[in-house]
Amino acid sequence: MTNKYEIDPAHSSLQFSVRHLMLSNVRGAFSGVHGTLNYDPANPSASTVEASVDVNTVNTNDPQRDGHLKTADFFDAAQFPTITFRSTRVEKKREGEFELTGDLTLHGITRPVSLNVEEVSEEGKDPWGNTRIGASAKTKIKRSDFGLTWNAALEAGGVVVGDEVKLDFELEFVKAQAAAA
Repeated sequence: MTNKYEIDPAHSSLQFSVRHLMLSNVRGAFSGVHGTLNYDPANPSASTVEASVDVNTVNTNDPQRDGHLKTADFFDAAQFPTITFRSTRVEKKREGEFELTGDLTLHGITRPVSLNVEEVSEEGKDPWGNTRIGASAKTKIKRSDFGLTWNAALEAGGVVVGDEVKLDFELEFVKAQAAAA
C-alpha cells in the first residue's frame, strides 16, 4: 500500500559543496525544501518523489557570496527561483538503500540524475501524534551541465570555482492525514 508523505521543510535541507580556488570546499545549504513522497515499503519501485527548493534560501554563511550566487552569474534567482526534482525510477539496492533516478531542473535546465538514498527510517510517531519517516540522499552533478558556467582563471592555474558539486539531501517526511469521509 502506497502512503503519501509531505516533506517537513523545518527538518529538511539540501546541502552542497564545491571546490574553491582549487584548495578547499565551500559548503552551503538551501532551506525551505517542499514536496511529496508516495512510498510503498512493500514495493519501493512504485514510489515517487517530487521536491522543490527556493533558490533565495541559499546560505553559505557569507551574505556577500550568497548575494552573488543569486545573480545571473550563478543561479539567476530572479529568472529561475526554484530548483525541482521529479523522480522517474526507484530501484532497491539493499535493505534501506535505493537508487532514485529523476529529472533535476536547475537554472532552467533539466537533466537526469541518480541519487543514492540511504538511511531510510522505519515509520515512527512524533510527540504530536504524526507519523514520520526520514532519509538521506547524495549525488554529484556538474554545474556546467546546468548552465552555471561563471568562473575566473587563477594566475597559478586552475579556476576559482570547481565544476563538480556534491549534493546532500536530509529529508524528513510527515504522513499525510487521510481526508475525512
